[in-house]
Amino acid sequence: MPHGEHSTPFARSATPAPTRTPTRTPATTGALSPTTPTPADLYRHGLRLLLDKDMDAWVALCDEQVIFEFPFAPDGCPKRLEGRPALAAYLKDYPDHIDLQAFPALKIHHTDAPDTVVVEMRATGRIVATGAPYEMPYIAVVTVLDGRITHYRDYWNPLALPASMGTAKSAPLQAS
Repeated sequence: MPHGEHSTPFARSATPAPTRTPTRTPATTGALSPTTPTPADLYRHGLRLLLDKDMDAWVALCDEQVIFEFPFAPDGCPKRLEGRPALAAYLKDYPDHIDLQAFPALKIHHTDAPDTVVVEMRATGRIVATGAPYEMPYIAVVTVLDGRITHYRDYWNPLALPASMGTAKSAPLQAS
């Protein structure tokens, strides 16, 4: 598919790890690597890990020096995380606040840069503290090099942030 790839909706399932398909990596000069997942495959696998609430495995998909940016983060929430330890600290209690149950809308758009995808998705579930429904649209720009996420820019809606997460995410995190 030239510029967009439409994925079928999915919910929590026992889906195996992403298939390993050849992809170009900057470290090679156009050679294909049969063991590196495509950015789209890696992203889909990460969504399955989020549904399984396996934050440690999700963080392990990232490069040690990963950079996460949240351009629309409200005051008091981090706008940038640097490094895997900062990301792990940020995500460790996420399942205590939001019970993700499905990503019923997912579109992965390929870019001119083969290691970067733009993802449009919607997450649904429930807010743990209240049992209220949770629904959040996301747009993410994700770069993957050598099978690891190196940069993730997350455009989420801060107005939909559950109040229970405000305190947990109020301290900015920095790499150790």
